Amino acid sequence: MGYFLGIDGGATRTTAWVADARGRVVGRGRAGPSNPVKAGYAAVQREILRAAQAAIRPRRGTPWRAPTIVNRQPTIGNRLEAVVAGLSGADHPTVHRDILGWLRRAIPARRHLLTTDAALVLEAALGEAPGIIVISGTGSIAFGRDLRGHVLRAGGWGIPYDDFGSGYDLGRRAIIAALQDYDQRGPHTVLTERLRRHFRLKSIPRIVVRAPAQHEVAALFPLVLEAARQGDPVARQLCHAAGEDLARLAVTLVRRLGWRRRKFPVVCAGGVFKASATIRRVFARQLRAYAPGTSVRLLRREPVEGALDLARRLPSLRVPPDHSWV
Repeated sequence: MGYFLGIDGGATRTTAWVADARGRVVGRGRAGPSNPVKAGYAAVQREILRAAQAAIRPRRGTPWRAPTIVNRQPTIGNRLEAVVAGLSGADHPTVHRDILGWLRRAIPARRHLLTTDAALVLEAALGEAPGIIVISGTGSIAFGRDLRGHVLRAGGWGIPYDDFGSGYDLGRRAIIAALQDYDQRGPHTVLTERLRRHFRLKSIPRIVVRAPAQHEVAALFPLVLEAARQGDPVARQLCHAAGEDLARLAVTLVRRLGWRRRKFPVVCAGGVFKASATIRRVFARQLRAYAPGTSVRLLRREPVEGALDLARRLPSLRVPPDHSWV
């Protein structure tokens, strides 16, 4: 029996699962972030191998054989039919070529596919069916697949130029609101004091000197959601704006696909959607005002399951396995 390795590498963590041909998961592994653009190739290779080696570690009751490290090199040898990896930043041509070449050397298998982490979400959400997915995590992006299998994209052009409605965007807007509150340019918000305590600052203007990194700003979104649930008007407005921005992504794809009068699924994915019923509600209301036939639901599967689905049907994919297709 052959086995399949799926890898989901994002800005926060790397997840690897091994499954058999029936889809039964026989191993799981996790490691640190593996965005090749932000973390660099060495870190990406290290974290992918950590996650993959943990996933293929033999467990009692499974037929999986022990991994092999060849000549102490970071190489995994085993009975793999296919490896599918989805990484943030893998749509860059040079990154795709370099990482795919390394992946073939490091993890031997009959077939390899390197695509983006967003493509895994698309697969986990829709399989081969037409529809739209909107992802809001650290960043935000949307994809629509038409009846012929062609994929369209909206958003996701990166921080600081895009990614509206994302965790980073919520954190950035919270900092702006706190600074405006301090200046008395904007309304008072509990976010000012909560951000000051979060970063252990003497006063909120010190956040400019502190200059939080992108991942630190993105990690602020739970503070915004909590303040909104407790009734803070500014935080509630930020959540409302995020829902509208994310709906705009979906509406853009509906218009480009010509689906305004059709019935089709829209799947919401990512940590922001999962954490906020308010954002989901605003998103669905705005989207249905434009396209009443939409069926909106939250993604219940893991992106790495999309990688395994792709791996099992890799021979029949309509795209060349050497190319990123989203």
